[in-house]
Amino acid sequence: MSDNLSDTLKKLKITAVDRTEDSLEGCLDCLLQALAQNNMETSEKIQGSGILQLFASLLIPQSSCTAKVANIIAEVAKNEFMRIPCVDAGLISPLVQLLNSKDQEVLLQTGRALGNICYDSHEGRSAVDQAGGAQIVIDHLRSLCSITDPANEKLLTVFCGMLMNYSNENDSLQAQLINMGVIPTLVKLLGIHCQNAALTEMCLVAFGNLAELESSKEQFASTNIAEELVKLFKKQIEHDKREMIFEVLAPLAENDAIKLQLVEAGLVECLLEIVQEKVDSEKEDDIAELKTASDLMVLLLLGDESMQKLFEGGKGNVFQRVLSWIPSNNHQLQLAGALAIANFARNDGNCIHMVDNGIVEKLMDLLDRHVEDGNVTVQHAALSALRNLAIPVVNKAKMLSAGVTEAVLKFLKSEMPPVQFKLLGTLRMLIDAQAEAAEQLGKNVKLVERLVEWCEAKDHAGVMGESNRLLSALIRHSKSKDVIKTIVQSGGIKHLVTMATSEHVIMQNEALVALALIAALELGTAEKDLESAKLVQILHRLLADERSAPEIKYNSMVLICALMGSESLHKEVQDLAFLDVVSKLRSHENKSVAQQASLTEQRLTVES
Repeated sequence: MSDNLSDTLKKLKITAVDRTEDSLEGCLDCLLQALAQNNMETSEKIQGSGILQLFASLLIPQSSCTAKVANIIAEVAKNEFMRIPCVDAGLISPLVQLLNSKDQEVLLQTGRALGNICYDSHEGRSAVDQAGGAQIVIDHLRSLCSITDPANEKLLTVFCGMLMNYSNENDSLQAQLINMGVIPTLVKLLGIHCQNAALTEMCLVAFGNLAELESSKEQFASTNIAEELVKLFKKQIEHDKREMIFEVLAPLAENDAIKLQLVEAGLVECLLEIVQEKVDSEKEDDIAELKTASDLMVLLLLGDESMQKLFEGGKGNVFQRVLSWIPSNNHQLQLAGALAIANFARNDGNCIHMVDNGIVEKLMDLLDRHVEDGNVTVQHAALSALRNLAIPVVNKAKMLSAGVTEAVLKFLKSEMPPVQFKLLGTLRMLIDAQAEAAEQLGKNVKLVERLVEWCEAKDHAGVMGESNRLLSALIRHSKSKDVIKTIVQSGGIKHLVTMATSEHVIMQNEALVALALIAALELGTAEKDLESAKLVQILHRLLADERSAPEIKYNSMVLICALMGSESLHKEVQDLAFLDVVSKLRSHENKSVAQQASLTEQRLTVES
């Protein structure tokens, strides 16, 4: 073969110049045969012979050999080492010109050649981009879209593949295709050719790539992609094919408009069916598919409209089915069920309906099953759901009497920051304006000590912030001397003082209100801690700082007045010349601040 090949290459050099079609065709057939027997070795020989440069002159529309030349280029470009040489030999421009041919075989081989040269090759893509190849291919896809004969479908598949190789993992080229309007064309292709497995698969891979790009979502939303994908999904039996569709659905379903379209197209029913089929299976593929289906279900519930449509006033079949996941023995379903409830619990109406219909007990049972060595993601999800359910005022007392605080407190010993964070948020929501519950929790020494410990969780800002907020909430909602004593004894005062310097106004404010209550109710008990935490200096700073919000200035002055009852703190106030700062605030644009400044000034003057 080797000798034959060398002879053929020599002969080809001569005939390429002479352009004698018959002998040229014979040489090209020999090359194709050699490539079919050993592609890599033949490609190396072709590269070494310098024949690639000659191919550029053979790629002419009128010649009967053009398709074979393009075929040879497509074959050699299957080898990574041949792609840059093809670009350097100047083959891209004549190949792109051939895309204007009317000959189907020429188009097919040209599409293959360009697609293979672009595969994983920056140089190949760049050259095709400069030659304007993508637009011509998209125009072809548009004009050939409706023809369903096998030869045309093969050509469409090659063209889709070429665009895929051209833009794969390249954001700017993908954006270029999107601007050229490739998405509606591909969606149309999928609808018309859904019987053709190869073409369908090519469209799905293209969607998967393009859907990762944010700019694609709006274009997808203006097509009937949701309907087409769901239609296709219903027909699939094989796991691999369904997985391909899932890979497109997941990024698309991040868009709220598409979420709603998918729900309307009946995707949810398909997902519920998969869950029912796979729930008891031990097979790896089935377990993976169950996870994907239930995760996607939760994702669809993140859109306000799609969620409300599926809730159907709490009577909907979907909502009922999701409820049945919570008591199941499958961790993945328990997790998806709890996350789904947390997503349904995004408005007061839904929350009130769910609490009235016994969801809290289901979630508490679920938590109970995960107290000892439990599944952290399930704990986190169930606590998220309870936290959301506790937001409407009317739900708080019901949830407290159902025993939610006791259920939540079982997780106090958790060392997992996500669980700690949700636990704190749930308790804070439950005691909001619930004096009795706040007092009960505030006297719970174990809880308060754990909060003080978490107030120092420097590595977990969320846990630290929530612990501070709960400490403050226990005082603000209980207004109880016993609670304040418990917090003082557990070393919580310094954290409330630090919280007054937070970058978040809402947290500063909560801290100042709690500290004012401490000063009004238990100043003697807290005096030493307030001194060592340098509260007076901090208040001076807050009042002097022009960037402090009006409510911060107001509450700082209220607190100053409350501190005057302590001799040592009073002395600190006098030493820091508060009068100067406060008198300036009498002309503050905010009326409440200005009034409080006058009152504070009088108080300071009388006491000095």
